[in-house]
Amino acid sequence: MLDLYNYSLPTIFLIGLVAILAAIELGHWLGAGGEGGGNVSTLEGAVIGLLALILGFTFAMALSRFEARRDAVLQEANAIGTTALRARLLPEPHRKEILGLLGDYVNTRLDGVQRPATRGEQAAIEKSNALQERLWQEAMAVAAADNAMMPTGLFIQSLNETIDDQAKRLAALRNRVPNIVLLTLFGIAVVAAAFAGYASGLDTRRSRLPVLVMGLLVFTVIMLIVDLDRPGAGFIEVSQQPMIDTAASIASFSGNSH
Repeated sequence: MLDLYNYSLPTIFLIGLVAILAAIELGHWLGAGGEGGGNVSTLEGAVIGLLALILGFTFAMALSRFEARRDAVLQEANAIGTTALRARLLPEPHRKEILGLLGDYVNTRLDGVQRPATRGEQAAIEKSNALQERLWQEAMAVAAADNAMMPTGLFIQSLNETIDDQAKRLAALRNRVPNIVLLTLFGIAVVAAAFAGYASGLDTRRSRLPVLVMGLLVFTVIMLIVDLDRPGAGFIEVSQQPMIDTAASIASFSGNSH
């Protein structure tokens, strides 16, 4: 089966636009010498109604996933920030080492998210996993040397949440609208465009211009859905400001730790 996620947005845009316009023109050409205007108008309305239904359904799916990614960014940033705050309660030299590792970690997470579905992303994930292991080793070393355990216990708890939130955020990034839904949306849009073109061809008083305009508007909405479902690959991006602010806070902590 054709997988749209294997193709770039410009490629999908060009192919989709040509398909919509070609369907309108082909339908108009067939309708110019055809018959059965009453039935065609009924079918045209039914297909356009079905298209409107699946457009709303697909847009809601893409938007909910976009909001989940945005919430995951804030949740991970808060977890890292809390870990950094609790790291300041730890004794030296662990405090300085852990704050430095957390600074590298948040920058690595930023780098990975800004390059989705690439080798760079996978390399960033592997680097963040390695930093998690180093942070955990530091936590174990502090726990072995700490008799009071209260600051260390709080730090370990927040560090564990930070590690869990990376997995949640990666899951949110990879949770996309099913490919079959997008293919169905494109298919119905092409059929609806062909019916609209056919109806305009039957009625010589109807201009093709409104049909072309509506086809372009529908295609624009479809591309908006596709863009919304591809974080970091198009014009619509999840704001990374919470992570950027957290990185700045950790940098200030590291500067004040000595």
